[in-house]
Amino acid sequence: MRDLVSRRSTRFTESVIREMTRLCQRHGGVNLAQGFPDFPAPEAIKQAAAEAVLADINQYAITWGAKRLRDALAAKTLRFTGLEFEPETEITVCCGSTECMAATLLALVDPGEEVIVFEPFYENYGPDAILCDATPRFVRLREPDWSFDPAELERAFGNRTKAIVINTPNNPTGKVFTKAELEQVAALCRRWDVVAVTDEIYEHIVYDGAEHVSLASLEGMRERTVTISGVSKTYAVTGWRIGYCLAPPPLSNAIRKVHDFLTVGAPAPLQEAAAVALELPDAYYEGLAAGYRERRDFLLPALEAAGFRTFRPRGAYYVMTDISAFGAPDDVTFARGLVSGVGVAAVPGSSFYADPAAGRARLRFHFARRRETLEGAVERLGRLRTGAASA
Repeated sequence: MRDLVSRRSTRFTESVIREMTRLCQRHGGVNLAQGFPDFPAPEAIKQAAAEAVLADINQYAITWGAKRLRDALAAKTLRFTGLEFEPETEITVCCGSTECMAATLLALVDPGEEVIVFEPFYENYGPDAILCDATPRFVRLREPDWSFDPAELERAFGNRTKAIVINTPNNPTGKVFTKAELEQVAALCRRWDVVAVTDEIYEHIVYDGAEHVSLASLEGMRERTVTISGVSKTYAVTGWRIGYCLAPPPLSNAIRKVHDFLTVGAPAPLQEAAAVALELPDAYYEGLAAGYRERRDFLLPALEAAGFRTFRPRGAYYVMTDISAFGAPDDVTFARGLVSGVGVAAVPGSSFYADPAAGRARLRFHFARRRETLEGAVERLGRLRTGAASA
């Protein structure tokens, strides 16, 4: 009997992040694994969503995005990056940035080509390349500042390279790529005629003077970059699934065709509300970053006091930690014990590496939580110090 499943589906596992959420629910733990806020979204955008539903904006929007939202995206992008995108030909709205990435790679990458991915990486990127029948090539980001070796990056490029995926600010490390680092990436993309696909979903969450630089703003990159972002993280609406791709017309045309046959379109009433979110004043974004900085500065010392070595993030809302001091056999065993014995869920570091052994001493926590939730997690982590529970 022939195999009834595709070979490509056997080359990756289910999401470890979502698995840890299920384990957390089973044990009644504090979820510092899956990165979604437990605090409310801005009142104005919730009201806008309700009004859109009541106004019967409940049918299909234009496949590549409601006009009001695309216009708002063009205005916000110009406001924050100085880049102009034409709403009719260069903006595609998808069902979350997750679909954006999948649609983009399916639209641009052919079987047998290669996609460069920095690791540790958000767990979707490898499977996205595999679904294209492409080969992922990994370039390591190294602690403590998660920098890459320019020579290693250069060696990753070749005649089969079609695209490179850059996530900045980065999940899971919190790294914010500097302009100088992005210039090195851009130079190689121009030399090898490679498309850059940038996941900038955490663009407004940066700390300690770090500056988010959009790769498309660098010389010669506007015409070969797909910029991906969404409303999930910035506006605390991860369940809305509104993401978007900004790209020149030839790339957008291909992305739109794939998107059309993947999902048809994103939720129409929520697109109207997303347009309202994009018009929030600068003070909102300043408060967003300040609030996450306070959460980071509360959680990191507590993790260190509990025995974790932390790598201080300069962006996003995650922190990678070293669990070597606990003497656990591996990260998966430790993470499962942490949620079952202590009641705090985190993500095993091995899920962010092509070679699981590279992450066996790593654990990722997130801090997109209310202060009282973080305090509850810290109280539970205290059991690690006192020996009342063991991971």
